[in-house]
Amino acid sequence: MDKPIIIFGAKGIAQPALEIFNSNEAVVYGFLEEDEKLHGSEINTVPVLGHPEDDGFLKLIGKKTEAFVAVDDAKYRKFIVELLNERRKVQPVNAIHSTVFISSDAAIGHGNFINARVTLGTGTEIGQHCILHTGAIIDHHVKVADYVQIGAGSIINSEVTIEEGAFIGSGATIVSGVTIGKNARIGAGSVVISSVGANETVFGNPAAKIK
Repeated sequence: MDKPIIIFGAKGIAQPALEIFNSNEAVVYGFLEEDEKLHGSEINTVPVLGHPEDDGFLKLIGKKTEAFVAVDDAKYRKFIVELLNERRKVQPVNAIHSTVFISSDAAIGHGNFINARVTLGTGTEIGQHCILHTGAIIDHHVKVADYVQIGAGSIINSEVTIEEGAFIGSGATIVSGVTIGKNARIGAGSVVISSVGANETVFGNPAAKIK
């Protein structure tokens, strides 16, 4: 990237995001974090500069720096993304580790975190502001909507649809053709053999609804 990057958030995926940018030889200018206790500290020699809503730092976004939102919580991530869209007229950049395999005809939106050894198969569509953790396998013709989180080592088989805000726990397996509804939650290690409705939580092998 031509411009240095400011990372919004200094917890959770923030340090892995820094490692991703380092793997691509991109320069990270600093972190912005709402927890004031972290202000003035450093993460791998990169400073935590101040608050995400501080105009003094926000005015740098777009003209002098790029932005990446490293926030695990989907609601707060969406808030920061909308803040950047409205006040700076920019979209956050992607953080894609150098070891990720991306098929030549996969499509990826803005602001995604895609960690080491993730595989994106042919015809796969990844929306915006998603989090794909280490070693997740996304097979061919999978459609992933915005603000989805997929845990480490999960296997998403072909022609699966994952709707906005869904959470897939680590090591889960989603069989071919299944739809995971909006804001649904899939427990770690679960094997999902049938579609999951919006806002439902399922767990187990085979995965069953938790009431």
